[in-house]
Amino acid sequence: MPIKVLMPALSPTMTEGNLAKWHKAEGDTVESGDVIAEIETDKATMEVEAVDEGVLGKILVPAGTENVKVNALIAVLLEDGENDNDMDAMLKQEATPAAPPQPTKPTEKKTMAVQPTKQANEGSRVYASPLAKRIAADQGINLSNIQGSGPKGRIVKADVANASGGGAVSAATSISAAQPVGDQKVNEWGMVYTETPNNNIKKITAQRLQESKSTVPHFYLTIECRIDDLIRTRTLSNEQADGEYKLSINDFILKACANALKAYPAANVAWTDDAVRQYVHADISVAVSTPNGLMTPIVKQAELKGLKEISAEIKDLAGRAREGKLKPQEFQGGTFSLSNLGMYGIKEFGAIINPPQACILAVGAGEQKPYVSKDSGGSEVKIGTFMTCTLSVDHRAVDGAVGAEYLQVLKTYIENPAAMLL
Repeated sequence: MPIKVLMPALSPTMTEGNLAKWHKAEGDTVESGDVIAEIETDKATMEVEAVDEGVLGKILVPAGTENVKVNALIAVLLEDGENDNDMDAMLKQEATPAAPPQPTKPTEKKTMAVQPTKQANEGSRVYASPLAKRIAADQGINLSNIQGSGPKGRIVKADVANASGGGAVSAATSISAAQPVGDQKVNEWGMVYTETPNNNIKKITAQRLQESKSTVPHFYLTIECRIDDLIRTRTLSNEQADGEYKLSINDFILKACANALKAYPAANVAWTDDAVRQYVHADISVAVSTPNGLMTPIVKQAELKGLKEISAEIKDLAGRAREGKLKPQEFQGGTFSLSNLGMYGIKEFGAIINPPQACILAVGAGEQKPYVSKDSGGSEVKIGTFMTCTLSVDHRAVDGAVGAEYLQVLKTYIENPAAMLL
């Protein structure tokens, strides 16, 4: 019997995804382990391997289709000796499904803009924006003769400008007559813009950030850490490495976060409706900017790893995150997040918590400024490099005192980096 190829669930939270690309065409031979398609999940574009072998008899969901439900039938694989008749018989046995959503094409936008026009102008009522009506009245233009390009066939300012030949609009409204250039569009207020469709990653990220900010009671704690010793330790370590590896400031900060969670585990928790979960290991999620949106690959059990290993792991994870090649277990979960914008010159910021985690540390740029030193027993004004760290906290799982004490432990590790080398 022909083999059903179903939309896979590539993560525990995945309910639908985009079928980005087919690597096999109808009639191609498929071996077990062959990459047959690319699926865009809520966090990455992932390759899907065949688990059976045969000939790809029919592709039911074309490349570019969005919002394909998990376990939906996307293709049929014919085994040895089977033909189209076997496939047709199998498909007839299936309950008649709704037609799969088709990929968005540039021409579809034109069709959607034209088809509703008849409804918009039927009868005596004309659907038009207030500004379009005013311009039409000023120019003596009959709106019933104009096809609208706005939502549901609504006539907008640009439509009136087109009808008047583009030059008959008064000076006060002339900017609205600007015509699209290439992929540019014009809204009813005359503003020229282009659009980049949101991919699935950005949609899900936006949804989760909105849910986090709306439902998680955030509070923020800020502390300054002097990082002169950390900078010296990093420089010395890299010189001794002689090119074998290169540690970054962020590597030290991540290690400090992990060690502080081990030393003060009360902050290494997550809230659930039934209980507060206390994690054994410090699995640190690192915010990485990618072409597809924000990703948070995880350095697992970071408290058990040395700086050299952490540095290599972050480079590998960040590189594969930007290429969309992370496995689900490499970016889902985590117990604590780290977001560093210091390389962009940002002095201080507050990050949004990454649920179900309870804490995220936002790190700013190092800045030189005077401070009072008492190292020699007296008071002396010196110049030091200070870095601002802001901890965003879920107040349901971590209260103010716990967050403050965690930052004190973190500060100790950052200002005494030799403790992280032991």
